[in-house]
Amino acid sequence: MPQPLSRSTLLDTFTAGADSRGWQAAERAGAVAFVTVLTAIAAQVSIPLPFTPVPFTFQPMIVLVGGLALGARLGMSSQILYLALGMAGLPVFAASPILPPGVARLLGPTGGYLMSYPFAACLAGYLAERGFDRRYLTSVVAMAAGLAVVFLVGVSWLGFVVQPSRGVAGALAAGFYPFVLPDLLKLLAAAGVMPGLWRLTGTRAR
Repeated sequence: MPQPLSRSTLLDTFTAGADSRGWQAAERAGAVAFVTVLTAIAAQVSIPLPFTPVPFTFQPMIVLVGGLALGARLGMSSQILYLALGMAGLPVFAASPILPPGVARLLGPTGGYLMSYPFAACLAGYLAERGFDRRYLTSVVAMAAGLAVVFLVGVSWLGFVVQPSRGVAGALAAGFYPFVLPDLLKLLAAAGVMPGLWRLTGTRAR
């Protein structure tokens, strides 16, 4: 007989022992803020590439691992908060001499990638709530699904809004081909984080 789907996340496990609902809510808010800060820090590890306006960063991996740890709703919230801080003018977006600051960044060539983060975190979190983050291979699947969202939205924005004259081929050349292999390698490395943390909690993978 099939086992019921698990809807608990790593954050649920860590906050389950909270003495009160208020303390549990504070722990969850702190976890959301922590992932937001990690996303902003990852943005500062930015490597500009001469052949594309899209820089190389470590943000997608933080977005996806954060989504796995927090779950769909809170994972999405962490990235909405990140975008809100950036739109307000705080220096949380990748430092760049060519990309605009503040809300204008969302209208530029990297806007699609940034706007995809809440949805990518939500999808990764949705799969984590169903136990995908407890084994390495299923963590890879969950993170790959989220990464597909990042590329789909990012490349579509680049090709259809920012550089429509270059078409789909130009958007893929600028926003997909240079990044897909490095991001997949990062994904394969990062996918072991969640199963490892689950083992530390003493919870068996399902």
